[in-house]
Amino acid sequence: MGGFDVLVRLCRCWHELCLAAPVAEHPFSGDLHPRHDERLAAYLAQALGGPELYAAGCGDESSMRRLHAGNGSAKELNEACLRLFDQALDEVGIEGATRVRMSTYFREAAASFDAHADSKDLVPEDVPSNYAR
Repeated sequence: MGGFDVLVRLCRCWHELCLAAPVAEHPFSGDLHPRHDERLAAYLAQALGGPELYAAGCGDESSMRRLHAGNGSAKELNEACLRLFDQALDEVGIEGATRVRMSTYFREAAASFDAHADSKDLVPEDVPSNYAR
């Protein structure tokens, strides 16, 4: 797949694709952390079995989930963002088993956020790190 730079390119590509898609742009047009793409890349690196970059510099799984919780469930938005993630994988050139693993992981991770869709208060303090299989 490549190193951290490939993950950053993936995250930037996905972010740009989402901003260009009316159904997917809403979460990306608001007040994002200025280093959102790098933070997401660190999270993905950790989830894929790489160094614990996200945990070391950004927070734990519970804090990350709280950042995304309480926005309600939005099936159309979620599906659009997932399709665009797959498109970003293609555009960045992530192929084969790695592509399948990352797409599957991202879909499963996104689905797990529905448990906290209604409130940040629903996120427990001790959510374990979410690693790709």
